[in-house]
Amino acid sequence: MSSHKNASQSVIDNNKALLQSLPFDDTQDFEDADRGFIAALQPGIVHDSDGEVVWNNDTYSFLSGDSPDTVNPSLWRQSTLVAKQGLYEVVEGIYQVRGFDLSNVTFIEGNTGIIVIDPLISTETAAAALALYRQHRGEREVRAVIYTHSHIDHFGGVFGVASQEDVDAGRIEVIAPEGLVEEAVAENVFAGTAMGRRAGYMYGAALERGPQGAVGAGLGQTTSTGHAGLIVPTRDITTTGETHTVDGIEIEFQMAPGTEAPSEMHFYFPQFRALCMAENATHTLHNLLTLRGAVVRDPHVWSTYLTEAIATFSDRTDVAFASHHWPTWGQDRVNTFLSTQRDLYSYLHDQTLRLANQGHTGSEIAEMFALPPALEQAWNAHGYYGSVSHNVKAIYQRYLGWFDGNPARLWPHPPAEISQRYVEAMGGLDRVVELAQAAFDAGDLRWAATLLDHAIFTDESHQQARDLYADTLEQLGYGSENGTWRNFFLSGASELRGSNFGTPTKTDAPAIMAQLSATQLFDAIAVAVNGPKAWDLDLVMDVTITDTDTNYRVTLRNGVLVYLEQEAREDAAATIRLQKSRLLALVGGDTDSPGIDAAGDDSLSQLMSVLDPGDDNFNIVTP
Repeated sequence: MSSHKNASQSVIDNNKALLQSLPFDDTQDFEDADRGFIAALQPGIVHDSDGEVVWNNDTYSFLSGDSPDTVNPSLWRQSTLVAKQGLYEVVEGIYQVRGFDLSNVTFIEGNTGIIVIDPLISTETAAAALALYRQHRGEREVRAVIYTHSHIDHFGGVFGVASQEDVDAGRIEVIAPEGLVEEAVAENVFAGTAMGRRAGYMYGAALERGPQGAVGAGLGQTTSTGHAGLIVPTRDITTTGETHTVDGIEIEFQMAPGTEAPSEMHFYFPQFRALCMAENATHTLHNLLTLRGAVVRDPHVWSTYLTEAIATFSDRTDVAFASHHWPTWGQDRVNTFLSTQRDLYSYLHDQTLRLANQGHTGSEIAEMFALPPALEQAWNAHGYYGSVSHNVKAIYQRYLGWFDGNPARLWPHPPAEISQRYVEAMGGLDRVVELAQAAFDAGDLRWAATLLDHAIFTDESHQQARDLYADTLEQLGYGSENGTWRNFFLSGASELRGSNFGTPTKTDAPAIMAQLSATQLFDAIAVAVNGPKAWDLDLVMDVTITDTDTNYRVTLRNGVLVYLEQEAREDAAATIRLQKSRLLALVGGDTDSPGIDAAGDDSLSQLMSVLDPGDDNFNIVTP
């Protein structure tokens, strides 16, 4: 028997009100999402070599017709669009496969073969997309791969369309913005375990698909779970205005670093009058701070590069496409689309700082903030992936930090301790649940969630609090326009009703980890040191990476691991010689396999004894 509840009346009423306030009679996006359709994958399922399903778009087949009470109608509309899958012609010579992963893959037909743009997350989904393309466009060989930016959904499936052997032999060129490899492998190293666990919530990875579960993440439906890899670029793009001819196709590049990704670029195809906007202009308000966690992105820089793209390309562009969603055709419509996206990020930035300079805090600004009517009515400006609320708070955080200036909020108790005090002050757990039930019944779900959060962090086994908290989060999910908010709310409800589902979004990616530099690996070890356990250790080691014949002096004092590239010296208490791959294994805690040549004292074993692995099952919705 399903534990899901029906939508409450307050959620039903709010969702119905949206149907009257938004332009649902505007069907242009549906026309664009269907334009150029050639064929779909039947069935829409991709397996790995062991027969395991790594992608199943057919689970979203319920997305048709009118929105049910349990889904915000705006999100239902977006998910219906994003769930479309298959091969599409953008213009003659440019083709996209959409709906095979969180992102799109694009194929550009050159003189002798094809250029592949952004080969998805997984080897398996990328290979399936290439196979569908070849089935309908012929057995063209891959001549080049372009990564638009440094997130895994834009390079992880590269081994599904190219091989390292072909790249090494010069048969396939790999093109990327400068700094991509460093950013691609580093983003998830320092806080990777925490990001991964939270990503499970963000993408609704453990939720069943359906009107009372996962309906999509706004940017794409969810993430594939196959094998990810990375082939190091053979050509770095470094300068705006740089042009290259690849398999007879001229490409003009625009650098856009520090926007949606630290390493990112746009590029233009004069032959096709087509502009690729990477992930900086999509049919949603994007994240300035992704809910899985990351460094806050800069909306001012983002809008500046969009302004430059408009000025540079829009008057000679007949179609703009991106690494997510569907293209926009027609010079006037492209200009309007790009201008709307630019205005969106610029308005968020400028108005947040205006209000901050009037003394309002991030949370206050998020409640006060209203987009201009023209942006509110533009479907591509809606917060299906990012939201006005959490983006405003991210901008405040970027400039002013977590502290809002009120001294009472400078040193609060942590969640469990403050919850116990609130619960006691309100008259005990049963009274808190009674107040929460009254708030729930009145449709004040945010207040009910706040009360029940305190109740659960006081006693997570209080069943009545737990059940009502799950019901409350579920209703918040049913009303959310933002796909990732819905997934967070429903994932929290799922764990309250069941058990911790861990990190189902983990991707098998040793080929990506192998691209970490030695210094990044030492940084990863430093982050894993349990400081208090290491307080009394004083270790001095010379570690030589034999692949590059590079030596590092590594010390551990006061719980701090420090490394410095220098010549080996006789005063080291231990000397260690190993290949970089073995250093990578040490980061993972593996000291047993051969390949480490160690001499001197037991410094290495002492170091390994104070490393704490991350916990990818840590609690989120419970203490």
